[in-house]
Amino acid sequence: MMQDKVLTDEVDGVGIITLNRPESLNALDNELSDSFTEAVEQMNRSRSVRCLVVTGAGRGFCSGGDLNSSQVISDTARHMTMESREENLFHHMESVRLLHDMDKPAIAMINGPVAGAGIGIAGACDVRFASTDAVFKSAFLDVGLSGDYCATFFWTQILGARARDLFFSSEKLSAERAFEMGLYNRLYQPGELREQTLSYARKLAMASPAALKYLKRNLNAAEHLSIDAMRKQEAVHSVMSAKAMIDARARKS
Repeated sequence: MMQDKVLTDEVDGVGIITLNRPESLNALDNELSDSFTEAVEQMNRSRSVRCLVVTGAGRGFCSGGDLNSSQVISDTARHMTMESREENLFHHMESVRLLHDMDKPAIAMINGPVAGAGIGIAGACDVRFASTDAVFKSAFLDVGLSGDYCATFFWTQILGARARDLFFSSEKLSAERAFEMGLYNRLYQPGELREQTLSYARKLAMASPAALKYLKRNLNAAEHLSIDAMRKQEAVHSVMSAKAMIDARARKS
């Protein structure tokens, strides 16, 4: 029987999505891409999941797109129109938009090599916790591609102008170097990564759902709003999160 290419679990309000093609370092083929989007949608809809963790099975996080099955450059793609290829890739990239836009914090638990589309998935998450085994490489230019899974968007938001060197050089970065550059928020030994990540995620899951929702909306809005617009949004969201907290206390009393 074919194994599930995406595994899901829930522990103490934390949803866990595991990319499950370990033999290819969790390279994204069409089936995995579709299943990943479905899993993120499911976690987003779930009322019991209040924080999301994304990771990879085996020794890698995600090595990027599986070029043998990619509907952009594979042999199969040669028989598709340009419009069909674009539409297919746009559809697959819905997963990273959901990770970025959903009202729940998302953590990338980067257990090993991450490259190509994988850095898009990692960048879509709010924070990134990595193992010392987590080699980072943009890799797009190495295979003649310009970038996908919104990697250029997310890493420009995270690193600013430094993201350009990340993509142009396609340098392979050790976990320690990536951490120094700010690509990872926290760095752990392999045996500690899961425990530390889930401990952090559980604390978030225990926070007020309304406060988490409005905090993430504020952080996302800060990518494009003016300071006056942010001042207004923070005022509105602060009042709304406070009301939710007061209402929750009243229901308990």
